[in-house]
Amino acid sequence: MAQSPLTTHILNTAQGVPAAHVAVSVSRLENKEWREVARGVTNSDGRCPGLLTSQTFISGIYKMKFATDEYWQSLKMASFYPYIEIVFNISDASQKYHIALLLSPFSYSTYRGS
Repeated sequence: MAQSPLTTHILNTAQGVPAAHVAVSVSRLENKEWREVARGVTNSDGRCPGLLTSQTFISGIYKMKFATDEYWQSLKMASFYPYIEIVFNISDASQKYHIALLLSPFSYSTYRGS
């Protein structure tokens, strides 16, 4: 399988481990409405491979939604954020985009990785 031009990696910084089994959805803004274009679940390394193909990846505004509440509940931990949405602009769909999420029950940080 060809590598997705859009990838993600979630790290549970509270415990120092990858965040496995987190549901992820990808939506694109079309005509002022969000349209889901992909969904998946992070693997044991906190990654969600194969979200999109280069044919389905076009320039535009995207949103990744991470179901963090279910993740923390599975670890029997409380959290402040029921979900996290990261909105970003794809200006050149020929490039690779990596959305990294550093996660703890009461904070998060994100950046465009490589």
